[in-house]
Amino acid sequence: MKNCDRDHLAEHLLVVMPSWVGDTVMATPTLRSLRQQHPRARITALVRNTVRSILDPCPWLDRVITIRPRRKGRTGSGRRGMFGLSRRLAAGNFDTAVLLPNSFRSALLVRMAGIARRVGYDRDGRGFLLTDRLLPRRQGRAFVPVPTHDYYLGLARYLGATDPDPTMQLFTRPEQDAKALAILGPTVLGDRPLILITPGATYGDAKLWHADRFAQVADRCVRQLGAVVAVSGAPKERRIIQAVIDAACEPIVDLTRHGIDPSLLKSVVALSRLLITNDTGPRHIAAAMGVPVITIFGPTDPAWTQIGFSDERQLQARVECGPCQLKKCPLDHRCMDLIEADSVFEAAAQLLGHVGKPGVAAMGATEP
Repeated sequence: MKNCDRDHLAEHLLVVMPSWVGDTVMATPTLRSLRQQHPRARITALVRNTVRSILDPCPWLDRVITIRPRRKGRTGSGRRGMFGLSRRLAAGNFDTAVLLPNSFRSALLVRMAGIARRVGYDRDGRGFLLTDRLLPRRQGRAFVPVPTHDYYLGLARYLGATDPDPTMQLFTRPEQDAKALAILGPTVLGDRPLILITPGATYGDAKLWHADRFAQVADRCVRQLGAVVAVSGAPKERRIIQAVIDAACEPIVDLTRHGIDPSLLKSVVALSRLLITNDTGPRHIAAAMGVPVITIFGPTDPAWTQIGFSDERQLQARVECGPCQLKKCPLDHRCMDLIEADSVFEAAAQLLGHVGKPGVAAMGATEP
């Protein structure tokens, strides 16, 4: 670990944020810790436009710089390319950059911007671009799984944080809350609990639980728990969302027809009593909003994304080929096949207080 001056107090601090929704949510404890460490510093976050609204509004940031994708046919030397972005950052006169992603590109970017102090993990062959290099945990040549939110907090600890709070937090704007309430209308004004289902996943098909089983759970939640069930997802997840709606016998509120973006999704989640999801971004949003969540794991290893949320129930079948971390299953998708709708419904009933004691885990996935 190379160390410049760990006691140095940044005046203009740039935090390079991760690209995925879930990782961005898991970075919020680090943003809060950095603000507590540097109460008078000007803190700016560099984010992709796809996750910008997740951080809106964030009380720990003074400014957000958004990275927009390059247009087709334009080279990386354009205003929105690497050189243009580095010039934008250079104009910010940052004295310190904290890199949450592990990418070589992020380290090269802040070096090109002339930021004097560059703090990050020594991965992806970028160590020579950093002034402060943290060594990730290894066992032999393999990286040891570390929960992402704790991995990010390692940077805050290195910079002086003592026992930082790992709780994830998100915030909403009143106008978004009002819009969500208007879309849901009587759904959340009555006594029936709202259960939100997000059946998609950006990572790949291997992460997707079966649409017909989501539908079975939805039907039972309506009939046996007296719930209202809504479904949401990104536009490119329309196919599986429609498959869930078509397979269900009971009505499901289709929120995608109302244009639910990530900012509005936060307000919708906050109005929900329960989220049922694959291992994807909405899982972290729910935990950050204090909403109980059931997460269905297939090929991904929960060890990388543990969030320490007491009202989360994780369901994963133990299979000899997993967790494989693959985006597409080369076999028969057995890790998802072995998770039955009954197990997910039982977890839902417990979290809503209808069965057993709230907080009792329902690890009902079938083992081979």
